[in-house]
Amino acid sequence: MTGPPDGDAAPTPRAGLAERQAELVAALVAGGKPPAGFAPGPLAATRAALLRKRAGEVARHWPLLAAGLGPGWSTTFADWAARRPTAGSLRDGWDLARELHDKQALPPVAADELAVREARLRYDGLRAPRPRRAPAVGRAGGAVAVQIAGRVRLLRPAPRVSDLAGDAVADAARSESWTSD
Repeated sequence: MTGPPDGDAAPTPRAGLAERQAELVAALVAGGKPPAGFAPGPLAATRAALLRKRAGEVARHWPLLAAGLGPGWSTTFADWAARRPTAGSLRDGWDLARELHDKQALPPVAADELAVREARLRYDGLRAPRPRRAPAVGRAGGAVAVQIAGRVRLLRPAPRVSDLAGDAVADAARSESWTSD
């Protein structure tokens, strides 16, 4: 036998290592406190780099959301994602878009993108998105999309802010963030 005899349950070095690794991962990707023995500066730099990488991955799945937020995309995403472990790029973008919609801060082009996704896929915020089989309607920020027989059409884009002659018109649509079929 290579281990300690029964009854002498001494902690193994591997168990301590696994706990420290879990603490480090939590600090890097889920907003956990920095583990003892790690310099805060390099840890913060690594965390920021991982959030930028994650933002890039989400932007590939949600290009209109990222474009609609423009230069504020990275900051908005990092602030939102700082305390959340990733659920995958598609789901992270979806959750962020829904939260922005609830706060009435979703840009119109992103509302179009969200409405199309809501019509095409069923996503409850917990499980992976699944294709819808029945006809469905997706609504977000004034945008309306319809899915029939697997084809999605954007029937009404979200109202855009008019900036002609200083006449700013706010988006007055207050529609549901998603609709089940």
